[in-house]
Amino acid sequence: MANLTGRARRKNTYDAIVVGSGITGGIAAKELTQKGLKTLVLERGPMVRHQQDYPTAMTAPWETKYPQGQLPQAELAAKYSVQRRTGYTMTEHTQHFFVRDDENPYVEENRFDWIRGYHVGGRSLTWGRQSYRHSPIDFEANAREGIGVDWPIRYEDLAPWYDHVERFIGVSGQAEGLPHLPDGQYQPAMEMNCVEKAFKAKSEARFPERRITMGRTAHLTEPTEEQMSLGRTKCQHRNLCIRGCPFGAYYSSNSGGLVAAERTGNLVIRPGSIVTSLIYDEKAGKATGVRILDATTRQEEEFYADVVFLCASAFNSAWIMMNSTSSRFPNGFGNGSDQLGRNVMDHHLGVGASGEAPEFADQYYSGRRPNGIYVPRFRNLGDAATKRTDYLRGFGYQGGASRAGWDRDLGRRSDGSSGFGAERKAALSQAGPWTIGLGGFGEILPYEDNRLTLNHDMQTAAAEMLEAAGFKNVKGRDGGYAPGLGIHEMGTARMGRDPKTSVLNAHNQVHECKNVYVTDGAAMTSASCVNPSLTYMALTARAVDHAVQARKRGDL
Repeated sequence: MANLTGRARRKNTYDAIVVGSGITGGIAAKELTQKGLKTLVLERGPMVRHQQDYPTAMTAPWETKYPQGQLPQAELAAKYSVQRRTGYTMTEHTQHFFVRDDENPYVEENRFDWIRGYHVGGRSLTWGRQSYRHSPIDFEANAREGIGVDWPIRYEDLAPWYDHVERFIGVSGQAEGLPHLPDGQYQPAMEMNCVEKAFKAKSEARFPERRITMGRTAHLTEPTEEQMSLGRTKCQHRNLCIRGCPFGAYYSSNSGGLVAAERTGNLVIRPGSIVTSLIYDEKAGKATGVRILDATTRQEEEFYADVVFLCASAFNSAWIMMNSTSSRFPNGFGNGSDQLGRNVMDHHLGVGASGEAPEFADQYYSGRRPNGIYVPRFRNLGDAATKRTDYLRGFGYQGGASRAGWDRDLGRRSDGSSGFGAERKAALSQAGPWTIGLGGFGEILPYEDNRLTLNHDMQTAAAEMLEAAGFKNVKGRDGGYAPGLGIHEMGTARMGRDPKTSVLNAHNQVHECKNVYVTDGAAMTSASCVNPSLTYMALTARAVDHAVQARKRGDL
């Protein structure tokens, strides 16, 4: 289509454009609008309004069409062949928050589980909410070990922005004083149950280097005035988070960043807008905006701004850049290094161990806590006691203890017969056995050819800790893994010091076009072994601050 001119172009012109409305897009919108920039947020999917558009948030178990909301296998195979691979996301309660794979196919030369949600809020509505800082050793590891490229920043550069984001989103957690798991700005931690407390005491006595803490999670336990002013309230411990939280207790763009941005009067959200490419002005040497395809009319349209933030997720931001070719960028926007789309990372998981705790049969707990325990990394921390020679970096564990509920062995007895009648009803009215489990999150290295190797120390160490705590019937597990299943895709437009080996600089600017910033998972230079969303948000807030100042100076 021809470029818009005059009045039509002015109508489509903003100070800033944000592509994507998920975990980073929401923060970008908030920071830009609160700093006075008229901002357009473009989202490829439909509108999801907080509270109004969470259709199953208050659905009772007896109101579902299928038992426990489990969709028929035939429907899953036909419509959600990839999204169902997680084993837990794709249910009657949540299917509207995940893409249909038959409508959004992609080619897998090698298996990659691309779990996606295309709607306002994106995966901020369905994320696991575990919120940990990358540590100094994470930012230094590539340079120290000669892996990939060096991060162009260090922990100290991001620390104040971690503070900033944590205060806004609300993270509950416990300070531990561990240099490899930096403490932050926390609301009161959720409480461990009796089995978890016993596990912590006994396991740490046997393995003092393996600390156990409560998960640091983006749930409000003691809301601030700012959070309450946005309509957010304290977590109700329903553990139905993936359906959308009508209380705003867990952080999402829909209940947090976008609400704060709207209240400035500087925000326009345009759903149903599929960004296909960046517009590059050869003479000016900068991007002037983006092209979109309207999801309803299928018409192309252009929008213009001084600064563009790509927050569409690691793969989609890279795709937009790859699709933005010109005489200046014949191989993709800002791809002079040939690193665009390379260095894909995720987190390795599916390995761990579980055990039983029959000695606690006379104890229970209240509510359905939407959180678990966390075991920070304890391998290769820079001292002889933690050093391993068979692999680099390390892993952490997420897990917890609970008692089986009324839905255990639903519909059948252990002997295979149907589970109905007074005897069965009486049995299910009693709490089931206690079990405890640990699941590892291991770091994947940023290899240019995306190769990875796996190691089974995660399974062995988990079993050791459970056995040290005296639990029974301890079993290791390795559920098999394909990249993507951690839902933490990263690295496709990495930050770096040298334009010849990286796509972005220390401020998340494209090296070759300074008014385009990429702040989602694409920017990551290495993965650490902790959940990355908090780091994405901190990078985004920091990049917005840089962009606003640079724009004032006329540098963009």
